[in-house]
Amino acid sequence: MYDVLIAGGGIAGLTAALYAARAGCSTLVLEQQYYGGQIVNAPLVENYPGIHRISGAELAQRVYDQALAAGAQYANAAVERAEPRDGGFALYTNRGIFAGRGLILATGAGSRPLGLDREQALTGHGVSYCAACDGGLYRGKDVAVAGGGNTALSDCLLLAQGCRRVYLIHRRSSFRGEASLLEQVRRQPNVELLTDATVTELLGEQRLEGIRIRQRRLRTLKVEGLFIAVGRQPRTEAFAGLVSLDPGGYIRAGEDCRTTKQGIFCAGDCRSKSIRQLCTAAADGAAAAIGLCESLSAEKKQA
Repeated sequence: MYDVLIAGGGIAGLTAALYAARAGCSTLVLEQQYYGGQIVNAPLVENYPGIHRISGAELAQRVYDQALAAGAQYANAAVERAEPRDGGFALYTNRGIFAGRGLILATGAGSRPLGLDREQALTGHGVSYCAACDGGLYRGKDVAVAGGGNTALSDCLLLAQGCRRVYLIHRRSSFRGEASLLEQVRRQPNVELLTDATVTELLGEQRLEGIRIRQRRLRTLKVEGLFIAVGRQPRTEAFAGLVSLDPGGYIRAGEDCRTTKQGIFCAGDCRSKSIRQLCTAAADGAAAAIGLCESLSAEKKQA
């Protein structure tokens, strides 16, 4: 049995692993995809304190290496459910059952779909949720981005470097993203901003051939790619019966990252909070690990 099991290997989970291992707790990180989480898809990170410029993949690699050097362990496994057991908890995964005295839930959040007909069928065939992953496939072509936050603005800037034309479609009249990012987008000669607009239909059979939008009236855009960046949804289904979730599915926990279940902490984008940034994910990871290790130490002293 490990002292600390961490579900999720993004920046929050890896930072938690670093702090837990440094506190002397045996620590295992379980991640179903790749370590680093969504930040590995960012070609350039410029808002992480102390590092002027770095790729998301390199930043993730550094934190991963640091956590393992401190003594944490890592395994690829998809967590399917969590249950209490004598002396701690069990995580049931596609690679077996792992036991730990305490849990840190850092499973992050996934891309939210638009909910359009045939959206899933066309994903990978013109519909994408990751401009950094798939943008290179549309060099010299016309594409659209749906969204109004930082991710949508960053996607626009990335795509504008290689695509012939980029339409940025946002359902409101003003953007939620940072003013500096929006100003950079406005300066791109091949980007057209379409506000008070929504995507209503995907066109094409085997591949995306265009989209229909409503902007006061129906309009058809001939695009070969649609990049959806309309928010995230938490990956917390596996823990719904164990900890309290808010109406959006995020895990209820304060700034100390303590959940409603003794011995379980959470960190990062799956936590119910107002700000979700790279630095707050790292802060959550540190707070969760320190809090859990202190709790485990107190339990040992009382035993």
